[in-house]
Order: sequence, then C-alpha cells, then structure tokens
Amino acid sequence: MILFPAIDIKGGKCVRLSQGDFAQVTTYSDDPVKVAKRWKAEGAQWLHIVDLDGARMGMPNTANLEVVRQIVRQVGLPIQFGGGARDAAIVERLLNIGVTRVVVGTALARDPALAEGLFTAYGEKVVVGVDAKEGFVAIQGWLEALGEQATAFVARMAKLGAKRFIFTDIARDGMLQGVNLISLAQVAGSVPELPVIASGGVAGLNDFDALMSMVKHTVPNIEGVIVGRALYANKVALPAALARLS
Repeated sequence: MILFPAIDIKGGKCVRLSQGDFAQVTTYSDDPVKVAKRWKAEGAQWLHIVDLDGARMGMPNTANLEVVRQIVRQVGLPIQFGGGARDAAIVERLLNIGVTRVVVGTALARDPALAEGLFTAYGEKVVVGVDAKEGFVAIQGWLEALGEQATAFVARMAKLGAKRFIFTDIARDGMLQGVNLISLAQVAGSVPELPVIASGGVAGLNDFDALMSMVKHTVPNIEGVIVGRALYANKVALPAALARLS
C-alpha cells in the first residue's frame, strides 16, 4: 500500500485545514519545498499536493504552481496534484510542469462528456477526486453539495472510463478522528476492479493496521492512503507508517 504525504499549499505556504474549512487554517511551514524534501528523506515514494487556493478559485494559483514546479525540479518524486483542475487545458498544463497525476473532481461531476474525454485522453494520469459529506459528493472546494451519493458517483465515473479514485470523508479530514472505514469500503466496493486511495482522518498507526486488514480480507482494491495532519502534528512518524504498510 502506498502512503502519500500530503502537502497542502495556500498562499505559498504548507498548511492544513480542518474539514476543508478555510477559516480553520494551521500553517506548518513557509517552505513547501523543504517539507517535500523532508518526506523524501524519510522514505516517501509519492507526494500528494493540493493547491487550496486553486480549489477555491476554480483554477490553479500561479504562485502555488511555481512552488509545485520547484518541488518537481528539486525533489524528484512523482506527484499527485489536485486543486482547480477543471478542464483539459489545465490538466495538460499540470502534466507539462511535471505532475504525474492530476486529481479532478468538480468538473467531472458536472460534465460527463468532459469526464469521458479526459479519461480517454489521459487514462491513468487523471484521478477522480470523490469528496463526500455524509455520503454525498461535495464540489467547488467542498463548499457545495451535489446531491449524488458517493457510491453512485464512483460507479458513474467508472462507466465513463475512470481508472483511479481518491475518496475523502470531509468530516474526518484534518480532524485526527480515524479513517471512515465503513464509507471507504462502500465506495471501494462500488468499483472492485479499480484502485481507490483513502484520504481523511488518519490519527495513528492503528489506522494503517485497519486499512491493511481491509485490503487482505474484504476490499483488496484500496491502493493507498493520503496522510496529512497526523504527520505534521507528530501523531505518526513517516518511517514507522511506511513500515506498517510494507
């Protein structure tokens, strides 16, 4: 199972939000590049980077993208990037600066033709972001409820050609309350042939044990887990977490 350290960028700084709320911001570093180098030094094989400003604006923030560009150049790890990627031109721009995978959510939920086109053109390079509040998909930087159940949305995207999903339980994100294993299992079970990455809520090593148990016994398509606040708040040490998932 792959562990993705999360680097959320707002105003050029490495921050974390609680439940996606821009009023609840904790700044952990003024230098996201330095943070990325730290995670690589501690054993990370991937990075998950989010442009929070871009997610809110509906298009990537130019200054934040320059930070991503420097991480690509100076760190050299594959990057999974989300935040404001809502059309093919933006996806292409992100791939051109060196991002490995682009996470798209809002645009896909509202435009099935765009979704099918992106999946056809980019395949594994596009990841579907499934952000849910109480089981229903939320879009526009988590500010708007779509009214579609996450399981139905995932199944719909799979029929259009999606190759991979990231499932985030918004209520758990940044709260250190544990992964919502029930919702994760429901979403992953909706697309058993496709990989699903868990996001939101990791609080300690027990979460990794629970995820590994799910993979072994019930939901084998859980491919990885994104970890943010637990790393920054020193609730989990990256080397120990990687050892638990190996």
